[in-house]
Order: sequence, then structure tokens, then C-alpha cells
Amino acid sequence: MSGTEAAREQLLGIGQVIAELSEEFPDISQSRIRYYDEQGLVEPRRTPSGYRKFTYGDVERLRFVLRMQKDRYWPLSHIRQVLDQMDSGEVPDTELRATLRVPQVTLAADGTPTAQSMTEGAGSTRMTRDELLDAAGIDGDTLDEIEQFELIRRRPQQRYYDTDDLVVASLVGELAKLGLEPRHLRGFRSAADRELGLLDQVIPPAARQQSGAAAELAELAALAVRLHTVLVRAGLRG
Repeated sequence: MSGTEAAREQLLGIGQVIAELSEEFPDISQSRIRYYDEQGLVEPRRTPSGYRKFTYGDVERLRFVLRMQKDRYWPLSHIRQVLDQMDSGEVPDTELRATLRVPQVTLAADGTPTAQSMTEGAGSTRMTRDELLDAAGIDGDTLDEIEQFELIRRRPQQRYYDTDDLVVASLVGELAKLGLEPRHLRGFRSAADRELGLLDQVIPPAARQQSGAAAELAELAALAVRLHTVLVRAGLRG
């Protein structure tokens, strides 16, 4: 991940993590999350003063741990082994393999994205190249082009693909069926980078650990995408 991409990554305090998980797991607590950290099931970042900071990927990792404990009664040692497999780019033999599907984006009543659309599911599923190809319904040449034109970006040495990669691959595959190949879509990457640059001006990366900044950033991103959607829609109507 580049420095710019890392700076844009939203970080959550432990209280925000509990808020994300408490609807499904009402008994989640700070001490339980700290215990999972001590057991190596999640590796939050640390501020200079020692506070834990979590990504949305960490939240989904914790959700996986909690589900496997609650629904399948797995011991932590086995959960850790499965997570290690996922970290290396494998999808182990869990329920995930049989249920790997392209997720749907949450939309408002008018069909445009919401703030939730900007944060839900990000990085929550890890899959191999073959599994992404199968779930997205594309071939290897198409995926190679998608990465060549940076519609999907991975860190050096990163072997796995995540949820957002799956959605991008599926959408590009649908566009290819209609005559728009990955090389035609380079402008979408440029436009997205410009929008991210604009958001950086409104909420600088250094300010994003402040209380409420993550929610405000998601709302700004959603409004920008909604504006883009409506402008395109209006243009189509001529």
C-alpha cells in the first residue's frame, strides 16, 4: 500500500469497533477485543501513546472470529490457523468457499450510494485469484488487464484479493460484455483518484483519527458519488 493509500485508510478506536459489532454480538467488550489482540487473532495499530487503532478489515476479522466461536464452536487455535491461511491468500474449507458471491452495495431510496456504501464490507473477504475469477465470472486475461490499468490495486507481495476487488472485477466483466474493455476504463481510476484528492483537502489524512472524522469522510464520499451519479443520469436524459 502506498503512503497516500495508507493515509486514506480509516482507523477506528476500540469503542467504534464495539459499536460496529455490538448489534450482532451484544456481549462484545473492550477486554474481549484486547484478549483477541493478545492471542494474535487481530493486530491493531498503535498510536504513539499506546492506543489501539483498527481498520475496517480488522473489524471484519473480529466478526469472523466471533461468528466461528458462536456458530461453530471453534477453538481459538483453529480460528488462528484458518486466519493464517486467509492471510496467505488461501480460502480454507469453511462455509465461505460455498457462499462466495458478489456483494450488493447498499443504496438509498433514490438508487444512489449512502455513507454506509463507503464503509460496508471493505476487505471483509479474502480469496485467491482462481476464486475471484470464478465468483466474478471473468477470465484470467480480463483480470490481468484490470490490474494492468489499476482498476484493482494490490500491495507488493499481496497474494489475496478482497471484497472490493471482487465487486470491481464483476462490474468490469459486465461492462466488457457491453463492449467496454478494461483499457477503456482507465478514466474511472483517474476520476476516483481526483475525487479522493478532493476529499483529502476537506479532511486531511492527519485529521482522520479525530472523533467523528471517519463518519464525516464517508458522508462526503457518498455525496460526491451521488452527485456524479445524478449528473450522469441527467446527461443521459439529454
